[in-house]
Amino acid sequence: MKVLLACSLLLLCAAFPGQSRSRRHRRATQGTAFDYYLLTLSWSPEYCHSHPDDEQCTGGKHYGFVVHGLWPEYRSGSGPQHCGYGPGLADPSSVLDIMPSLYLIQHEWQTHGTCSGLDADAYFGLIRKAFTATKIPSQFMNVNQQLTLGPLQIKQAFQQANPGLPSGGVLVTCPSYYLQGVEICLDKGLNHVTCPVARDCNAQSIKVPPIK
Repeated sequence: MKVLLACSLLLLCAAFPGQSRSRRHRRATQGTAFDYYLLTLSWSPEYCHSHPDDEQCTGGKHYGFVVHGLWPEYRSGSGPQHCGYGPGLADPSSVLDIMPSLYLIQHEWQTHGTCSGLDADAYFGLIRKAFTATKIPSQFMNVNQQLTLGPLQIKQAFQQANPGLPSGGVLVTCPSYYLQGVEICLDKGLNHVTCPVARDCNAQSIKVPPIK
């Protein structure tokens, strides 16, 4: 009986480490089977209005559209988050020119990048490629006074600057009737696609704060 009990305990102890590793592996890879990317561009002047002490808003640099993130998404809406514990960029400052906040860079990696199936270098390389390929309309390059535009005007401006971008492939976000940002739907090859879920601004007109 003692021999049987000892053998049973050994088998039980041997089983738990393997199960623990299996759970960790499932958690690390969960969510990588997403459907498309959502490139989210933030209108920095609006963000800085409520976050004046943020790194993005100090230091004398004045930004217009900056990258907020590149989010793996499901066609049904939303997307996976916090899929693993892979290390972030060894040199996060290398992407400060397009994502001007070290906190944002780390947050986006932990929340969304770990669900991409890519390591940090490849993920942020993909973000740069997506942003570089997206042409910001000229009317948003040097905004020195507040504009009032309809969401459709903003969408059409992005379509004109980016041939091939479908009307349903760009979304505008506008809480409190101010331009918060623009979202562009991309397939895994970074080609424009129609957004499966419309989370569009439904205001008649919104305010675009100036770059200052």
